Amino acid sequence: MSAPTLVSVERIDSPADGVRRVRLAPADGSALPAWSPGAHVELQLPNGLVRQYSLCGDPRDTRGWELAVLREEESRGGSAFLHEELRIGDELLVTAVRDHFGFAVDAPAVVLIAGGIGITPLLPMIVALEDRGVPWTLHYAGRRRERMVALPSLLLRHADRVRVYVSEEGARLDLASVVAEAGERAVFYACGPERLLADVESVVGAAAADRLRLERFRPREAAPGTVDEAFTVELAETGVEVEVPPGRSILEAVRSAGADVASSCEEGTCGSCETVVLDGRPDHRDSVLSELERELGETMMICVSRACGTRLVLEL
Repeated sequence: MSAPTLVSVERIDSPADGVRRVRLAPADGSALPAWSPGAHVELQLPNGLVRQYSLCGDPRDTRGWELAVLREEESRGGSAFLHEELRIGDELLVTAVRDHFGFAVDAPAVVLIAGGIGITPLLPMIVALEDRGVPWTLHYAGRRRERMVALPSLLLRHADRVRVYVSEEGARLDLASVVAEAGERAVFYACGPERLLADVESVVGAAAADRLRLERFRPREAAPGTVDEAFTVELAETGVEVEVPPGRSILEAVRSAGADVASSCEEGTCGSCETVVLDGRPDHRDSVLSELERELGETMMICVSRACGTRLVLEL
């Protein structure tokens, strides 16, 4: 999406307990920009907040975008606003549409793993997989059935492909079994709470690191013993060198030196500040890049990530 899009709230409903689904339509009646399964929109809310929400509708629908937002118990203002203040007819600005999932419909088989509201970016993937005839399986975990978005329709349409694990009913997701059943060529996509994703990285990642894609709603927890050290960043476009002391982000430092860098969440989850690394080894602390992308070290999220050594050269 090259420019912000003004949208209006066309419909609001509740597909599950504690979840609000919002349909957004273009304010001028035009067609919306195309998007790929797994994408999210960046919303500028009337209360001044900027938040990212996964698109959960049909990717073929150019007349509306759908979001399903969980009312967070410890909301920082985004979910609370959407649940309590947003009304039909309100206008919002979508400042970006981004996709860090890297969904590919040409995979030989796909395994989807969802925890709670993490089902939202996976729903459009199912639409695309069905269209292309790609074999897929969904493993969907939640605390209570009443809080699991789209569960009735998934079971109605795809009962043979959907495995449900409701903790209230004593059912637990066994990731080792999921990997064993998937086969050696299956691609995995997972989204959900941090505890689930940490387990997915540990179990699935150990067997299929190059075939695993994750999306986090919250920042990745720092590794125990993580310490910030000072380092230097060179801005390749100007040759300016910037010192990044402990406790200050690269983003803050380069902006103070005049670099114009887009950002949104500033906690390593949205990907808006992704920057090309020309030299040096990044200390990746984001929740966006895959393990392969981390190993390659070609880009980094400069709002949270740092340097493993004493110097980085960035394409800024």
